[in-house]
Amino acid sequence: MLERLLPKEISFFTFFEAHALLGIEACKELDALASNPSELVRRASRIKEIEHQADDITHKCIDALHATFITPIDRADIHRLMRRLDDIIDSVDSTASRMMLYEMTNYRSELKKLTELLLIATRHIDTAIRNLPHLSKKSADIQTSCIAVYQAETDADDILRQSLVRLFKEEKDAILVMKWKEIFERLERATDRCQEVANIVQGIVIEAS
Repeated sequence: MLERLLPKEISFFTFFEAHALLGIEACKELDALASNPSELVRRASRIKEIEHQADDITHKCIDALHATFITPIDRADIHRLMRRLDDIIDSVDSTASRMMLYEMTNYRSELKKLTELLLIATRHIDTAIRNLPHLSKKSADIQTSCIAVYQAETDADDILRQSLVRLFKEEKDAILVMKWKEIFERLERATDRCQEVANIVQGIVIEAS
């Protein structure tokens, strides 16, 4: 998988694009899991594999950054963007891992709503990042993608609040309440990381304008 994503001659934009693709793949796995509890073990295991591949890309990018004198964008922006992209997949992995740990089998409806929003956000991140090498011509498109990420994060905040209200009102098992609260909050944190990526991308565009 990693070899297909990374050609022999690697640019920092290639690192970003490869990582963004893995982010989408991880979110697809989590979204599929939200529709089918019986696939928990298989989907969580695949997400863990993706997380390891993403870590590998992150390490290669940081190593390249240390070894490169001239970079296409600010060095600090490269480092922040790669770290935040990695945080998204880490949050997805931690959500799936907690679901495995807690042996969750009966899913609440808000889970699917949050995974769908996360998938939307990562797809818009992928679009924005693919336009970064052409930001002089694609700045408006990048802006549109970033706004879509912000909207997904706002929607996720709303769903988190609604899910917790319903959880505390309807669920009588205190242990189950704690488990679902943590899972919902980890998912919402993943959308927060998407927003942070969009913030960094917008900052890069502003600096280049």
